[in-house]
Amino acid sequence: MSRAPIWHPFTQHGLGEPIPLITHAQGAILHTADGRRIIDAISSWWVTTHGHCHPRIAAAIAAQAGRLDQLIFAGWTHEPAERLGAELVALVDAELGAAGGLPHVFFSDSGSTCVEVALKMALGFWANRGAARHRIVVMEHSYHGDTIGAMSVGARGVFNAAYAQLLFDVATIPFPAAGAEQACLNALEQACATQNPAAFLVEPLVLGAGGMLMYPPAVLGEMRQICARHGVLFIADEVMTGWGRTGTMLACSQAGIVPDILCLAKGLTGGSLPLAVTLASGAVFDAHYGEDRARMFYHSSSYTANPVACAAALANLAVWREEPVAERIAALAAHQAEGLAMLGALPGIANPRQCGTIIALDVTSTDAGYLSALAPRLMAQFRDADVLLRPLGNTVYVMPPYGITPGDLARVHQVIAQAVS
Repeated sequence: MSRAPIWHPFTQHGLGEPIPLITHAQGAILHTADGRRIIDAISSWWVTTHGHCHPRIAAAIAAQAGRLDQLIFAGWTHEPAERLGAELVALVDAELGAAGGLPHVFFSDSGSTCVEVALKMALGFWANRGAARHRIVVMEHSYHGDTIGAMSVGARGVFNAAYAQLLFDVATIPFPAAGAEQACLNALEQACATQNPAAFLVEPLVLGAGGMLMYPPAVLGEMRQICARHGVLFIADEVMTGWGRTGTMLACSQAGIVPDILCLAKGLTGGSLPLAVTLASGAVFDAHYGEDRARMFYHSSSYTANPVACAAALANLAVWREEPVAERIAALAAHQAEGLAMLGALPGIANPRQCGTIIALDVTSTDAGYLSALAPRLMAQFRDADVLLRPLGNTVYVMPPYGITPGDLARVHQVIAQAVS
């Protein structure tokens, strides 16, 4: 049997499932080679914020590509990166209400790599201070990426079982499910008090790939206070939750906290190009600063701070400043709430939940979990109905671009209702 040369991510090619060919996109709509109009209800894996092919971002990419396309960033710099770094620091300061709280920006390429950067910053912080603190504390059901370090700090399971021998050990606290919040906080207190950890790494408010699990801002605030009391670095992974997904630019702002290290990616360029940043406190930067070259931060990639990607990110920030993005997010959240009310009333639906622009629900199944047999059946029905949804096992979620029309969003909700009934 003839096999295509492309090996797709998170795809079991042996199942022979169709792989549609997309030719172009606009807003929340994908167009296929055979003329179908597909509603992108998950922002093409959570990256597309304003909509596909936003004209301002596309124009910025084209203009920058004709000026400077790539430059080594070790010991050299360029204007798009300089501007972007300054604007990100100012933006985060304003969002978190902490002038100078995260004044240093390190560029990378993806969510996984910016988490790797954060982990190395935290470990380097303690190593350069002569402290033997190597333990990382994480939350149950978390997911932080698919590189080795990022897998190590994520939940153990089918995602990483084949690579278990490569993963380093971590301390894990329970997820703060409704009614069990104090157990989570007590476990974090215990880990910080007895294990002398280097850092606590967490997805603020929403655990994405772990099943769109949601917890309140007050718990996030308490976790930050516990880490501060014990001198444990607090790393906020806002790769998915940042850029408005939870209703605010950053999820951390809802809890009124400033992390020691902040990871941003996905929506940084509006979803147009791969780019990520890890923002660090002055203390973390200073631990690597000096005349001793052995103390420098040893991390890079060939495309660190790529000028074209930085230009796309600058255009994205301009969209946030000059267009009514907050109003679009509020309207989307309201429409999502209406849809969730309808879906949550259906038989066979459990735990309907919402955080900002994200809604999720669990479809009753005898084999709940990521490998639930229900997932491919649901995905096939969604695909046949011209809607791009990708269930997390028996969990169905909707996380569309902010520019989706009310009619298209209502269609998404209707398709889910038809599939689960």
